[in-house]
Amino acid sequence: MQLSFRTLSIFTAILCFLLALAWGVMPDWLLASWDIEFSLAAGLIARRIAVLFVALGVMFYLVRNEAPSATRNALTHGFVVGCWGLAVLGFGEWLNGHVGPGILLAVGVELALGLAFFQTRRVSVEFETTA
Repeated sequence: MQLSFRTLSIFTAILCFLLALAWGVMPDWLLASWDIEFSLAAGLIARRIAVLFVALGVMFYLVRNEAPSATRNALTHGFVVGCWGLAVLGFGEWLNGHVGPGILLAVGVELALGLAFFQTRRVSVEFETTA
């Protein structure tokens, strides 16, 4: 299924806002789903991650109507690298026994989002060459 950049950006913005809320309000629940014990240090990092998710959500919401451009390209490539990097790290941590199997849900979402943005980027390049 091919999603438009606009649809994917709106979905990603909503997901980022929901993750920001979860990391900001109930980080202990998210960490527990990964079999990680909550601590003051983990709470501090979780709240900082929440702010980063808000920033990503704002960026994706604001560029939702952006035509294929260098700006959209940069955002897409950066997000793909970030998603796939997080997926590799999460899977590696699970293989090494540092986190529980709950991390695999995050890994799956990261792989899927990265692939969706990669595919949207590919379609944009095809559009640019035919236009």
